[in-house]
Amino acid sequence: MALSRIWSAFIIIAVVVAGFRAIVGDSTIFNRMVTGKSSDAYDSVAYVTVGSPATQNLSPRYFDLLREYGYTRRDSAHKATVLLTDNPKADSVRLLQAQNRELKVYTYTGVQSKLERKVDGIVETAKSAVLTIILPLVGVMALFMGLLSIAERAGGIRVLSRIIGPFFSRVFPGIPKGHPAVGHMMMNFSANLLNLDNAATPFGLKAMESLQELNEDKTRASDAQIMFLCLHASGLTLIPTTIIAFRAGLGAKTPTDIFIPCMIATFCATMAALFLVAFRQRINLFQPVILAWVGGLSLLITALVLYVHGLDQKSADTFSGLLSNGIILLLFLVVVLGGLYKKIDVFDAFVEGAKGGFDIAIRIIPYIVGMLVAISMLRTSGCFDLLINGMKNLFAALGTDTRFVDGLPTALIKPLSGSGARGMMLDTMKTFGPDSFAGRLACILQGSSDTTFYVVAVYFGSVGIRNSRYAVGLMLLADLVGIVASILLCYLFFG
Repeated sequence: MALSRIWSAFIIIAVVVAGFRAIVGDSTIFNRMVTGKSSDAYDSVAYVTVGSPATQNLSPRYFDLLREYGYTRRDSAHKATVLLTDNPKADSVRLLQAQNRELKVYTYTGVQSKLERKVDGIVETAKSAVLTIILPLVGVMALFMGLLSIAERAGGIRVLSRIIGPFFSRVFPGIPKGHPAVGHMMMNFSANLLNLDNAATPFGLKAMESLQELNEDKTRASDAQIMFLCLHASGLTLIPTTIIAFRAGLGAKTPTDIFIPCMIATFCATMAALFLVAFRQRINLFQPVILAWVGGLSLLITALVLYVHGLDQKSADTFSGLLSNGIILLLFLVVVLGGLYKKIDVFDAFVEGAKGGFDIAIRIIPYIVGMLVAISMLRTSGCFDLLINGMKNLFAALGTDTRFVDGLPTALIKPLSGSGARGMMLDTMKTFGPDSFAGRLACILQGSSDTTFYVVAVYFGSVGIRNSRYAVGLMLLADLVGIVASILLCYLFFG
Protein backbone atom coordinates (compact mmCIF):
# COMPACT_ATOMS: atom_id res chain seq x y z
CA MET A 1 0.00 0.00 0.00
CA ALA A 2 2.85 2.41 0.81
CA LEU A 3 4.34 2.06 -2.66
CA SER A 4 0.89 2.50 -4.22
CA ARG A 5 0.33 5.77 -2.37
CA ILE A 6 3.79 7.06 -3.30
CA TRP A 7 3.28 6.17 -6.96
CA SER A 8 -0.12 7.89 -6.99
CA ALA A 9 1.35 10.96 -5.30
CA PHE A 10 4.10 11.22 -7.94
CA ILE A 11 1.55 11.27 -10.75
CA ILE A 12 -0.84 13.71 -9.03
CA ILE A 13 1.94 16.15 -8.12
CA ALA A 14 3.42 16.01 -11.62
CA VAL A 15 0.09 16.71 -13.33
CA VAL A 16 -0.80 19.55 -10.92
CA VAL A 17 2.59 21.23 -11.42
CA ALA A 18 2.35 20.80 -15.20
CA GLY A 19 -1.16 22.26 -15.16
CA PHE A 20 0.07 25.32 -13.29
CA ARG A 21 2.91 25.79 -15.78
CA ALA A 22 0.43 25.52 -18.66
CA ILE A 23 -1.75 28.21 -17.10
CA VAL A 24 1.16 30.63 -16.74
CA GLY A 25 2.18 30.25 -20.37
CA ASP A 26 4.12 27.01 -20.98
CA SER A 27 2.07 25.80 -23.94
CA THR A 28 4.24 22.76 -24.72
CA ILE A 29 4.44 21.22 -21.24
CA PHE A 30 1.76 18.58 -21.87
CA ASN A 31 3.35 17.58 -25.17
CA ARG A 32 6.73 17.15 -23.49
CA MET A 33 5.23 15.04 -20.70
CA VAL A 34 3.38 12.68 -23.05
CA THR A 35 5.29 12.44 -26.35
CA GLY A 36 8.55 14.28 -25.65
CA LYS A 37 11.85 12.65 -26.59
CA SER A 38 15.23 13.25 -25.00
CA SER A 39 16.74 12.83 -28.46
CA ASP A 40 14.78 15.78 -29.89
CA ALA A 41 16.85 18.75 -31.04
CA TYR A 42 16.93 21.52 -28.45
CA ASP A 43 15.39 24.88 -29.24
CA SER A 44 18.49 26.98 -29.82
CA VAL A 45 19.08 29.95 -27.53
CA ALA A 46 21.59 32.47 -28.89
CA TYR A 47 23.68 34.26 -26.26
CA VAL A 48 26.56 36.69 -25.87
CA THR A 49 28.89 37.03 -22.90
CA VAL A 50 30.53 39.70 -20.81
CA GLY A 51 33.20 38.71 -18.32
CA SER A 52 34.12 35.16 -17.40
CA PRO A 53 32.29 32.36 -15.52
CA ALA A 54 35.54 31.71 -13.65
CA THR A 55 34.92 34.82 -11.52
CA GLN A 56 31.82 33.07 -10.14
CA ASN A 57 33.82 29.92 -9.31
CA LEU A 58 32.47 28.04 -12.32
CA SER A 59 34.26 25.46 -14.43
CA PRO A 60 36.17 26.26 -17.66
CA ARG A 61 33.84 23.61 -19.18
CA TYR A 62 30.82 25.75 -18.34
CA PHE A 63 30.20 26.67 -21.98
CA ASP A 64 30.20 22.98 -22.94
CA LEU A 65 27.34 22.54 -20.46
CA LEU A 66 25.39 25.38 -22.05
CA ARG A 67 25.85 23.79 -25.46
CA GLU A 68 24.23 20.57 -24.20
CA TYR A 69 21.17 22.59 -23.21
CA GLY A 70 20.91 24.18 -26.66
CA TYR A 71 22.66 27.49 -25.94
CA THR A 72 24.65 28.80 -28.92
CA ARG A 73 27.28 31.50 -28.49
CA ARG A 74 27.18 34.55 -30.79
CA ASP A 75 29.64 37.39 -31.42
CA SER A 76 26.99 40.10 -31.75
CA ALA A 77 24.21 41.26 -29.43
CA HIS A 78 21.96 41.74 -32.48
CA LYS A 79 21.99 37.97 -33.06
CA ALA A 80 21.34 37.02 -29.43
CA THR A 81 18.39 36.85 -27.05
CA VAL A 82 20.36 36.25 -23.83
CA LEU A 83 23.34 38.06 -22.31
CA LEU A 84 25.43 36.20 -19.71
CA THR A 85 27.69 38.16 -17.40
CA ASP A 86 29.48 38.11 -14.07
CA ASN A 87 28.49 41.76 -13.43
CA PRO A 88 25.02 42.87 -14.62
CA LYS A 89 25.80 46.52 -13.76
CA ALA A 90 28.92 46.77 -15.92
CA ASP A 91 29.07 49.49 -18.59
CA SER A 92 29.71 46.89 -21.28
CA VAL A 93 26.43 45.19 -20.35
CA ARG A 94 24.51 48.47 -20.69
CA LEU A 95 26.15 49.05 -24.08
CA LEU A 96 25.02 45.66 -25.40
CA GLN A 97 21.52 46.22 -24.01
CA ALA A 98 21.40 49.50 -25.88
CA GLN A 99 22.13 47.61 -29.10
CA ASN A 100 19.34 45.11 -28.41
CA ARG A 101 16.53 46.17 -26.07
CA GLU A 102 15.05 42.67 -26.00
CA LEU A 103 18.25 41.15 -24.64
CA LYS A 104 17.64 39.23 -21.38
CA VAL A 105 20.46 39.56 -18.84
CA TYR A 106 21.47 36.71 -16.49
CA THR A 107 24.54 36.01 -14.42
CA TYR A 108 26.41 32.82 -15.20
CA THR A 109 25.03 31.24 -12.04
CA GLY A 110 21.55 32.77 -12.39
CA VAL A 111 20.90 31.31 -15.84
CA GLN A 112 21.24 27.78 -14.46
CA SER A 113 17.70 27.88 -13.10
CA LYS A 114 16.56 28.50 -16.70
CA LEU A 115 18.33 25.45 -18.11
CA GLU A 116 16.06 22.51 -18.82
CA ARG A 117 17.39 19.20 -20.07
CA LYS A 118 14.92 17.33 -22.25
CA VAL A 119 13.85 13.89 -21.04
CA ASP A 120 11.52 11.26 -22.43
CA GLY A 121 7.77 11.65 -22.03
CA ILE A 122 5.64 8.79 -20.75
CA VAL A 123 5.25 7.14 -24.19
CA GLU A 124 9.00 7.04 -24.89
CA THR A 125 9.72 6.05 -21.29
CA ALA A 126 7.42 3.03 -21.59
CA LYS A 127 9.18 2.02 -24.82
CA SER A 128 12.69 2.51 -23.46
CA ALA A 129 11.84 0.58 -20.26
CA VAL A 130 11.47 -2.52 -22.40
CA LEU A 131 14.06 -1.79 -25.10
CA THR A 132 16.92 -0.41 -23.00
CA ILE A 133 16.32 -2.07 -19.62
CA ILE A 134 14.36 -5.31 -19.93
CA LEU A 135 15.86 -6.68 -23.17
CA PRO A 136 19.48 -6.28 -22.04
CA LEU A 137 18.46 -7.59 -18.62
CA VAL A 138 17.05 -10.79 -20.15
CA GLY A 139 20.48 -11.86 -21.37
CA VAL A 140 22.23 -10.93 -18.14
CA MET A 141 19.55 -12.64 -16.06
CA ALA A 142 19.79 -15.80 -18.16
CA LEU A 143 23.58 -15.85 -17.78
CA PHE A 144 23.79 -15.47 -14.03
CA MET A 145 20.66 -17.49 -13.25
CA GLY A 146 22.19 -20.32 -15.25
CA LEU A 147 25.37 -19.99 -13.20
CA LEU A 148 23.34 -20.06 -9.99
CA SER A 149 21.56 -23.21 -11.14
CA ILE A 150 24.90 -24.99 -11.54
CA ALA A 151 26.03 -23.80 -8.10
CA GLU A 152 22.79 -25.01 -6.50
CA ARG A 153 22.96 -28.49 -8.06
CA ALA A 154 26.62 -28.79 -7.09
CA GLY A 155 25.85 -27.83 -3.48
CA GLY A 156 27.81 -24.57 -3.56
CA ILE A 157 24.91 -22.47 -2.26
CA ARG A 158 24.53 -24.81 0.74
CA VAL A 159 28.25 -24.48 1.50
CA LEU A 160 28.04 -20.69 1.31
CA SER A 161 24.96 -20.76 3.55
CA ARG A 162 26.81 -22.73 6.21
CA ILE A 163 29.74 -20.29 6.15
CA ILE A 164 27.66 -17.15 6.53
CA GLY A 165 24.92 -18.90 8.51
CA PRO A 166 25.97 -17.84 12.04
CA PHE A 167 25.71 -14.15 11.09
CA PHE A 168 22.58 -14.40 8.96
CA SER A 169 20.72 -16.54 11.50
CA ARG A 170 20.86 -13.59 13.90
CA VAL A 171 20.16 -10.81 11.41
CA PHE A 172 17.48 -12.90 9.65
CA PRO A 173 16.01 -14.94 12.52
CA GLY A 174 13.07 -16.12 10.41
CA ILE A 175 15.25 -18.03 7.90
CA PRO A 176 15.88 -21.72 8.70
CA LYS A 177 19.47 -22.83 9.10
CA GLY A 178 21.09 -23.76 5.79
CA HIS A 179 18.27 -22.36 3.63
CA PRO A 180 19.38 -21.47 0.05
CA ALA A 181 18.17 -17.87 0.55
CA VAL A 182 21.25 -17.23 2.70
CA GLY A 183 23.59 -18.19 -0.13
CA HIS A 184 21.63 -16.16 -2.67
CA MET A 185 21.72 -13.06 -0.48
CA MET A 186 25.43 -13.49 0.11
CA MET A 187 26.04 -13.68 -3.64
CA ASN A 188 24.03 -10.46 -4.09
CA PHE A 189 25.87 -8.58 -1.34
CA SER A 190 29.24 -9.73 -2.70
CA ALA A 191 28.35 -8.55 -6.21
CA ASN A 192 27.24 -5.17 -4.86
CA LEU A 193 30.40 -4.88 -2.80
CA LEU A 194 32.52 -5.31 -5.92
CA ASN A 195 30.39 -2.93 -8.03
CA LEU A 196 29.22 -5.81 -10.26
CA ASP A 197 25.79 -4.37 -11.10
CA ASN A 198 25.03 -6.91 -13.84
CA ALA A 199 25.56 -9.79 -11.43
CA ALA A 200 23.96 -8.19 -8.36
CA THR A 201 20.47 -7.90 -9.86
CA PRO A 202 20.02 -11.58 -10.87
CA PHE A 203 21.42 -12.76 -7.54
CA GLY A 204 19.14 -10.34 -5.68
CA LEU A 205 16.02 -11.42 -7.57
CA LYS A 206 16.87 -15.05 -6.87
CA ALA A 207 17.25 -14.17 -3.19
CA MET A 208 13.79 -12.58 -3.19
CA GLU A 209 12.36 -15.74 -4.75
CA SER A 210 13.95 -17.87 -2.06
CA LEU A 211 12.67 -15.58 0.69
CA GLN A 212 9.20 -15.63 -0.87
CA GLU A 213 9.11 -19.41 -0.35
CA LEU A 214 9.26 -18.75 3.40
CA ASN A 215 6.74 -15.92 3.28
CA GLU A 216 3.34 -16.96 4.65
CA ASP A 217 1.50 -13.97 3.15
CA LYS A 218 2.58 -13.91 -0.51
CA THR A 219 1.36 -10.34 -1.12
CA ARG A 220 2.88 -8.79 2.01
CA ALA A 221 6.63 -8.25 2.50
CA SER A 222 8.15 -10.45 5.20
CA ASP A 223 10.60 -9.18 7.81
CA ALA A 224 13.46 -11.02 6.07
CA GLN A 225 12.59 -9.51 2.68
CA ILE A 226 12.53 -6.01 4.16
CA MET A 227 15.88 -6.49 5.89
CA PHE A 228 17.43 -7.85 2.70
CA LEU A 229 16.09 -5.10 0.47
CA CYS A 230 17.09 -2.30 2.85
CA LEU A 231 20.65 -3.64 3.04
CA HIS A 232 20.75 -4.10 -0.73
CA ALA A 233 19.43 -0.59 -1.45
CA SER A 234 22.03 1.00 0.82
CA GLY A 235 24.45 0.15 -2.00
CA LEU A 236 27.61 -0.80 -0.07
CA THR A 237 30.39 -0.74 -2.70
CA LEU A 238 34.14 -1.04 -2.23
CA ILE A 239 35.38 0.78 -5.33
CA PRO A 240 33.20 3.35 -7.21
CA THR A 241 34.87 2.59 -10.54
CA THR A 242 32.23 4.32 -12.72
CA ILE A 243 32.39 7.58 -10.77
CA ILE A 244 36.18 7.58 -10.88
CA ALA A 245 36.06 7.05 -14.66
CA PHE A 246 33.69 10.02 -15.11
CA ARG A 247 35.95 12.24 -13.01
CA ALA A 248 38.97 11.24 -15.07
CA GLY A 249 37.10 11.98 -18.30
CA LEU A 250 36.22 15.48 -17.09
CA GLY A 251 39.83 16.30 -16.23
CA ALA A 252 39.94 15.93 -12.44
CA LYS A 253 43.48 16.31 -11.10
CA THR A 254 43.07 13.26 -8.84
CA PRO A 255 39.99 11.27 -9.97
CA THR A 256 40.34 8.84 -7.07
CA ASP A 257 40.29 11.48 -4.34
CA ILE A 258 36.59 10.80 -3.67
CA PHE A 259 37.27 7.09 -3.05
CA ILE A 260 37.61 7.25 0.75
CA PRO A 261 34.62 9.60 1.32
CA CYS A 262 32.48 7.43 -1.00
CA MET A 263 33.45 4.29 0.87
CA ILE A 264 32.72 5.80 4.28
CA ALA A 265 29.42 7.35 3.15
CA THR A 266 28.04 4.12 1.66
CA PHE A 267 29.20 2.20 4.75
CA CYS A 268 27.33 4.69 6.97
CA ALA A 269 24.18 4.23 4.87
CA THR A 270 24.46 0.43 5.12
CA MET A 271 24.97 0.50 8.89
CA ALA A 272 22.01 2.89 9.20
CA ALA A 273 19.83 0.48 7.21
CA LEU A 274 20.93 -2.43 9.39
CA PHE A 275 20.27 -0.60 12.68
CA LEU A 276 16.96 0.93 11.53
CA VAL A 277 15.49 -2.38 10.40
CA ALA A 278 16.89 -4.23 13.42
CA PHE A 279 15.28 -1.68 15.76
CA ARG A 280 11.95 -1.97 13.92
CA GLN A 281 12.08 -5.78 14.01
CA ARG A 282 13.46 -5.89 17.57
CA ILE A 283 16.67 -7.70 16.58
CA ASN A 284 19.55 -7.46 19.04
CA LEU A 285 22.63 -6.49 17.05
CA PHE A 286 24.96 -6.41 20.04
CA GLN A 287 25.80 -10.09 19.83
CA PRO A 288 29.38 -11.37 19.55
CA VAL A 289 28.84 -13.02 16.16
CA ILE A 290 27.25 -9.91 14.60
CA LEU A 291 29.87 -7.60 16.07
CA ALA A 292 32.65 -9.89 14.81
CA TRP A 293 31.28 -9.93 11.26
CA VAL A 294 30.65 -6.17 11.17
CA GLY A 295 34.08 -5.52 12.68
CA GLY A 296 35.74 -7.83 10.18
CA LEU A 297 34.01 -6.09 7.28
CA SER A 298 35.08 -2.73 8.67
CA LEU A 299 38.71 -3.88 8.84
CA LEU A 300 38.51 -5.22 5.27
CA ILE A 301 37.15 -1.91 4.01
CA THR A 302 39.78 0.04 5.95
CA ALA A 303 42.58 -2.09 4.53
CA LEU A 304 41.29 -1.69 0.98
CA VAL A 305 40.87 2.06 1.44
CA LEU A 306 44.44 2.43 2.68
CA TYR A 307 45.82 0.28 -0.14
CA VAL A 308 43.98 2.01 -2.99
CA HIS A 309 44.62 5.45 -1.49
CA GLY A 310 48.34 4.76 -1.74
CA LEU A 311 48.18 3.99 -5.47
CA ASP A 312 48.45 6.44 -8.33
CA GLN A 313 45.48 6.88 -10.69
CA LYS A 314 46.60 4.38 -13.30
CA SER A 315 47.43 1.71 -10.73
CA ALA A 316 44.14 2.28 -8.89
CA ASP A 317 42.16 1.91 -12.13
CA THR A 318 44.07 -1.25 -13.04
CA PHE A 319 43.57 -2.74 -9.58
CA SER A 320 39.83 -2.05 -9.52
CA GLY A 321 39.38 -3.57 -12.98
CA LEU A 322 41.36 -6.68 -12.06
CA LEU A 323 39.47 -7.11 -8.80
CA SER A 324 35.97 -6.69 -10.24
CA ASN A 325 36.37 -8.65 -13.48
CA GLY A 326 38.71 -11.19 -11.94
CA ILE A 327 36.09 -12.07 -9.32
CA ILE A 328 33.50 -12.78 -12.03
CA LEU A 329 35.87 -15.10 -13.95
CA LEU A 330 36.93 -16.82 -10.72
CA LEU A 331 33.27 -17.35 -9.82
CA PHE A 332 32.61 -18.99 -13.18
CA LEU A 333 35.67 -21.21 -12.83
CA VAL A 334 34.84 -22.36 -9.30
CA VAL A 335 31.18 -23.07 -10.10
CA VAL A 336 31.96 -25.07 -13.26
CA LEU A 337 34.74 -27.05 -11.55
CA GLY A 338 32.41 -27.75 -8.63
CA GLY A 339 29.72 -28.99 -11.02
CA LEU A 340 32.18 -31.28 -12.79
CA TYR A 341 33.47 -32.58 -9.44
CA LYS A 342 29.90 -33.43 -8.36
CA LYS A 343 29.38 -35.12 -11.77
CA ILE A 344 26.28 -33.13 -12.73
CA ASP A 345 25.23 -32.21 -16.27
CA VAL A 346 26.69 -28.70 -16.15
CA PHE A 347 25.25 -27.40 -19.40
CA ASP A 348 21.79 -28.81 -18.71
CA ALA A 349 21.81 -27.12 -15.29
CA PHE A 350 22.85 -23.85 -16.91
CA VAL A 351 20.03 -24.00 -19.49
CA GLU A 352 17.38 -24.75 -16.86
CA GLY A 353 18.53 -21.84 -14.74
CA ALA A 354 18.68 -19.51 -17.75
CA LYS A 355 15.02 -20.26 -18.53
CA GLY A 356 14.11 -19.03 -15.06
CA GLY A 357 16.06 -15.81 -15.65
CA PHE A 358 14.00 -15.11 -18.77
CA ASP A 359 10.74 -15.65 -16.87
CA ILE A 360 11.74 -13.23 -14.09
CA ALA A 361 12.79 -10.51 -16.55
CA ILE A 362 9.44 -10.71 -18.31
CA ARG A 363 7.50 -10.72 -15.01
CA ILE A 364 8.97 -7.43 -13.79
CA ILE A 365 8.11 -5.44 -16.95
CA PRO A 366 4.86 -3.92 -15.54
CA TYR A 367 6.57 -2.81 -12.33
CA ILE A 368 9.52 -1.18 -14.11
CA VAL A 369 7.28 0.57 -16.65
CA GLY A 370 4.95 1.87 -13.94
CA MET A 371 7.73 3.30 -11.77
CA LEU A 372 9.73 4.83 -14.62
CA VAL A 373 6.63 6.49 -16.10
CA ALA A 374 5.83 8.16 -12.76
CA ILE A 375 9.43 9.36 -12.43
CA SER A 376 9.39 10.64 -16.01
CA MET A 377 6.29 12.72 -15.23
CA LEU A 378 8.01 14.27 -12.21
CA ARG A 379 11.07 15.21 -14.27
CA THR A 380 9.27 16.58 -17.34
CA SER A 381 6.77 18.57 -15.24
CA GLY A 382 9.60 20.52 -13.61
CA CYS A 383 9.01 19.23 -10.07
CA PHE A 384 12.69 18.52 -9.57
CA ASP A 385 13.68 22.02 -10.65
CA LEU A 386 11.17 23.58 -8.24
CA LEU A 387 12.47 21.50 -5.35
CA ILE A 388 16.14 22.15 -6.09
CA ASN A 389 15.73 25.90 -6.59
CA GLY A 390 13.56 26.10 -3.48
CA MET A 391 16.28 24.46 -1.37
CA LYS A 392 18.91 26.83 -2.76
CA ASN A 393 16.79 29.85 -1.83
CA LEU A 394 16.01 28.44 1.62
CA PHE A 395 19.62 27.87 2.65
CA ALA A 396 20.70 31.19 1.15
CA ALA A 397 18.00 32.95 3.20
CA LEU A 398 19.18 31.16 6.36
CA GLY A 399 22.65 32.56 5.79
CA THR A 400 24.34 29.14 5.90
CA ASP A 401 27.21 27.94 3.75
CA THR A 402 25.41 27.12 0.50
CA ARG A 403 28.25 25.39 -1.33
CA PHE A 404 26.74 21.98 -0.58
CA VAL A 405 23.38 22.95 -2.10
CA ASP A 406 24.86 22.89 -5.62
CA GLY A 407 25.66 19.20 -5.13
CA LEU A 408 22.25 18.24 -3.72
CA PRO A 409 20.40 17.68 -7.04
CA THR A 410 22.24 14.36 -7.38
CA ALA A 411 21.02 13.23 -3.96
CA LEU A 412 17.44 14.35 -4.54
CA ILE A 413 17.11 12.44 -7.80
CA LYS A 414 19.13 9.32 -6.83
CA PRO A 415 16.27 7.50 -5.01
CA LEU A 416 14.09 7.97 -8.09
CA SER A 417 16.39 7.57 -11.08
CA GLY A 418 19.92 6.26 -11.40
CA SER A 419 20.43 7.75 -14.88
CA GLY A 420 18.92 11.06 -13.77
CA ALA A 421 21.27 11.23 -10.80
CA ARG A 422 24.23 10.39 -13.01
CA GLY A 423 23.23 13.23 -15.36
CA MET A 424 22.99 15.62 -12.41
CA MET A 425 26.42 14.53 -11.18
CA LEU A 426 27.94 15.20 -14.61
CA ASP A 427 26.16 18.55 -14.91
CA THR A 428 27.49 19.62 -11.51
CA MET A 429 31.06 18.69 -12.44
CA LYS A 430 30.79 20.47 -15.80
CA THR A 431 29.31 23.58 -14.22
CA PHE A 432 31.58 23.97 -11.20
CA GLY A 433 34.48 21.72 -12.19
CA PRO A 434 35.28 18.13 -11.12
CA ASP A 435 37.63 19.39 -8.39
CA SER A 436 35.17 21.93 -6.98
CA PHE A 437 33.41 21.35 -3.67
CA ALA A 438 30.06 20.86 -5.43
CA GLY A 439 31.57 18.53 -8.04
CA ARG A 440 33.20 16.31 -5.45
CA LEU A 441 30.08 16.29 -3.27
CA ALA A 442 27.91 15.20 -6.22
CA CYS A 443 30.27 12.26 -6.80
CA ILE A 444 30.19 11.21 -3.15
CA LEU A 445 26.38 11.47 -3.10
CA GLN A 446 26.16 9.39 -6.29
CA GLY A 447 28.14 6.62 -4.61
CA SER A 448 26.43 6.72 -1.22
CA SER A 449 23.18 4.83 -2.01
CA ASP A 450 21.09 3.04 -4.62
CA THR A 451 17.91 3.96 -6.53
CA THR A 452 15.39 3.20 -3.80
CA PHE A 453 12.09 3.35 -5.68
CA TYR A 454 13.45 1.45 -8.68
CA VAL A 455 14.79 -1.29 -6.39
CA VAL A 456 11.48 -1.55 -4.53
CA ALA A 457 9.47 -1.79 -7.76
CA VAL A 458 11.73 -4.41 -9.35
CA TYR A 459 12.45 -6.64 -6.37
CA PHE A 460 9.00 -6.66 -4.79
CA GLY A 461 7.40 -6.81 -8.23
CA SER A 462 9.40 -9.91 -9.17
CA VAL A 463 7.64 -11.94 -6.46
CA GLY A 464 4.24 -10.21 -6.51
CA ILE A 465 4.57 -8.27 -3.23
CA ARG A 466 1.94 -5.51 -3.08
CA ASN A 467 2.26 -4.42 0.55
CA SER A 468 5.83 -3.23 1.17
CA ARG A 469 4.97 -2.29 4.80
CA TYR A 470 7.61 0.05 6.24
CA ALA A 471 10.36 -0.84 3.74
CA VAL A 472 10.27 2.38 1.70
CA GLY A 473 10.32 4.64 4.77
CA LEU A 474 13.37 2.93 6.29
CA MET A 475 15.19 2.85 2.96
CA LEU A 476 14.68 6.60 2.55
CA LEU A 477 15.91 7.19 6.12
CA ALA A 478 19.07 5.20 5.31
CA ASP A 479 19.45 7.33 2.16
CA LEU A 480 19.17 10.46 4.33
CA VAL A 481 21.95 9.18 6.58
CA GLY A 482 24.09 8.64 3.50
CA ILE A 483 23.35 12.18 2.28
CA VAL A 484 24.22 13.80 5.62
CA ALA A 485 27.36 11.67 5.93
CA SER A 486 28.39 12.64 2.37
CA ILE A 487 28.03 16.36 3.09
CA LEU A 488 29.97 16.13 6.36
CA LEU A 489 32.71 14.02 4.74
CA CYS A 490 33.03 16.46 1.85
CA TYR A 491 33.58 19.32 4.30
CA LEU A 492 36.02 17.17 6.28
CA PHE A 493 38.12 16.09 3.26
CA PHE A 494 37.70 19.05 0.90
CA GLY A 495 36.17 21.85 3.01
